[in-house]
Order: sequence, then C-alpha cells, then structure tokens
Amino acid sequence: MSDPVSSIPNLGPASEAAFAKAGIHSAAELRALGADEGYRRLLLAGTQPHFIGYYVLVMGLQGRPWNDCKGEEKKALRLRFDQIKASLIGTTEKGRSDLETALQFFGVVERRG
Repeated sequence: MSDPVSSIPNLGPASEAAFAKAGIHSAAELRALGADEGYRRLLLAGTQPHFIGYYVLVMGLQGRPWNDCKGEEKKALRLRFDQIKASLIGTTEKGRSDLETALQFFGVVERRG
C-alpha cells in the first residue's frame, strides 16, 4: 500500500481529502506530479486558491516545515502561484473553458467525459 498524501510534511487529513477530490490518492502520485501540477489540479477540483496553501505544499514536498518559506524564495513562489491561477482563468472544474461548458450545455458541441 502506498503512503497517503497526509504522510507528506505539512499536509493533514483536510489536504488528503482535497487531493482525493482532485484525483490524487497517494504521496507518490503527488510527488510525481510536483507542487505546481498538484496545486493546479486542486484548483480545477474546486479548491479556492490561497498562497499559503500553495507554499505549504511546496515546502512539504521538499521535506521542509511550512514556515521555512521566506524572503526571495517566497517572492519567487508567489510569482509561480500567480501564474498557476492565471493559467486557469476561464476554466471550469473539469478543465473545460466556460465557453465550451456553455456550448456543451446547449448541445452545440459533443459532451466529453
């Protein structure tokens, strides 16, 4: 059996549940995806973006305490966080654009899984 997401430092049961909702069910899966893709999937699954949650994840995947993020490193992570959020503008829960979702609703384009 693989280690749960909550075995990663800084991540507990609430994080584990949120990652499960995003389709990530083990620490190994999350490590393989990395912080940016893992966080992007959380957002796609409906988690509200929050910078602290992002850098807690980054620190945890590095085996570091959450409050170890400071100075220039924190500024650089803020830029990455902002880029992740910006990449999802106009994207709905299943990775569809708002336009595609509306067109599917009205039957203009074929529905996908």
